[in-house]
Amino acid sequence: MDTLFENFTISILKINKVVQKIKLYEMESFGLQAIHVMCIFYIAHSDDGITAGELARQSMEDKAAVSRALALLKRKGYVCSDEHKYNSRLYLTDEGKKVAEFIDDAATRAVNAGMDDTLTDEKRREFYATLNYIYENLKEYYGQLLKARKEKNGK
Repeated sequence: MDTLFENFTISILKINKVVQKIKLYEMESFGLQAIHVMCIFYIAHSDDGITAGELARQSMEDKAAVSRALALLKRKGYVCSDEHKYNSRLYLTDEGKKVAEFIDDAATRAVNAGMDDTLTDEKRREFYATLNYIYENLKEYYGQLLKARKEKNGK
């Protein structure tokens, strides 16, 4: 059976699975997992630190999972914050900055492997624009589903 639904969802899932495996492989030497990659990435690329809530939103990860990831990153000395301040901003330590550099290099290698020289810059831009287009349409559709449910339940 070959359907649009199957092709679309399985293709997206396959890409996600292999990306997660690459993250796990690359972080193994640091004793970290895939979720830590995005935490360190977003902290490193924030100009003036980032809160845990902002980090969860940007990484699209569950707040509890981000909280657990941050606890480990702090224990390992990669991330610091003002523990006594509510909603404090997170920063990388010097060791965390070294891990962030490694992540940036590893990410570049992975993206280059996935998008080899046969894809032109124009095709890449088109690919990302198409993915974003699909995402925005699906997000809107999901919003419509939620709205219809509320109306159905009279809320």
